[in-house]
Amino acid sequence: MERNPTVRRPRVTSVLAAAAAAAVVLVAGCSSDGDSITRPGGRSSAPTKPGGGGSSDAPSPTESAAPAKGSVKVERTLTTKLDSPWGLAPLPGGDLLVSSRDTGKIFKISADSGKKTELGSVPGVSAAGEGGLLGLAVSSGFGTDHMVYAYFTTDSDNRIVRMVYDDKRPAGDQLGAPDTIFKGIPKGSIHNGGRIAFGPDKMLYAGTGESGDRGLAQDMDSFGGKILRMTPEGEPAPRNPDAQSVIYSPGHRNVQGLAWDADKRLWASEFGQDTWDELNLIEPGKNYGWPEAEGKAGKKGFADPLEQWKPKDASPSGIAFAKGSIWMAGLRGERLWRIPLKGDKAVAKPQSFLDGKYGRLRSVVAADDGGLWLTTSNTDGRGKPGREDDRILRLEVR
Repeated sequence: MERNPTVRRPRVTSVLAAAAAAAVVLVAGCSSDGDSITRPGGRSSAPTKPGGGGSSDAPSPTESAAPAKGSVKVERTLTTKLDSPWGLAPLPGGDLLVSSRDTGKIFKISADSGKKTELGSVPGVSAAGEGGLLGLAVSSGFGTDHMVYAYFTTDSDNRIVRMVYDDKRPAGDQLGAPDTIFKGIPKGSIHNGGRIAFGPDKMLYAGTGESGDRGLAQDMDSFGGKILRMTPEGEPAPRNPDAQSVIYSPGHRNVQGLAWDADKRLWASEFGQDTWDELNLIEPGKNYGWPEAEGKAGKKGFADPLEQWKPKDASPSGIAFAKGSIWMAGLRGERLWRIPLKGDKAVAKPQSFLDGKYGRLRSVVAADDGGLWLTTSNTDGRGKPGREDDRILRLEVR
């Protein structure tokens, strides 16, 4: 079910003008056209912090530093023979939902036995290049509304839908008709973004890519190359940098991971081009530089990342927060990175684990007991599926 499908054509703003504006005022803008599918436009000069802080928040007196050195132990392989797994979302009770990028299907994986149950297929998915069925999120009110959210590529754009999940129906027919809450995110053969997650404030966040069109990241009339923040219905969330806009931060190349730390600060991982991949602390309205800056460029008006990596060592995807550290999955780097924190600062250099052992690593999420779930991504067209079936691993981390 798609509500009020009319979308107005956005105004055109030059990249240079947007970048110049960002150096003076950190902005984000759009206005609603009345159909929960919000178009860009508009500006703000006084962003506020909605459900979490950033580097300007005073550290909690109880915050302690994570150990400089950590450890990872693979407790078990939960399941194998997954097909192009991408999104990974825990259900209340511990079971997992996983999306198949290329088939458009969603599966439930039992956290105890690893048994796979097909929920169904998401209609309208157009899988090509890096596009397809991407991120998944479970509603903050799942216990009562049973809503599952999905970010996916269509023939014309990237969009977000929500569906009622009914596990009492037969396998393969457990998803209700999709309700489109947001559309108009640029699509491409590359850089479709795709990570979605509900924050501590119960708002829905989405990381997008610039679809290979570098200028969109600084174009405030485009949803490409941004982090978006919206209500569960797809409207601009209260206390966004611009009250009429879902845009939370601009200047991103291809956001692939979103996670909140214990003090509700938002972190995001991002693909660089040839020079630096990034882990960023996200503050509302700040501009993260692409394509004017990549990595720790120190350019006025742009926020530098906390950490950076050469793409051959990272090409980061999902991230999670556990045991005082950010854990970041690497695709090309084929490893899991640990970034130990104290508040919004790193206390030691990033530490890598599982180097090359399981191939490309796609998604990582925290379990309720402090461990991690980790998916591989060797059937995504760039891995070596003959070496490792795609699987979900259970990790003990310290």
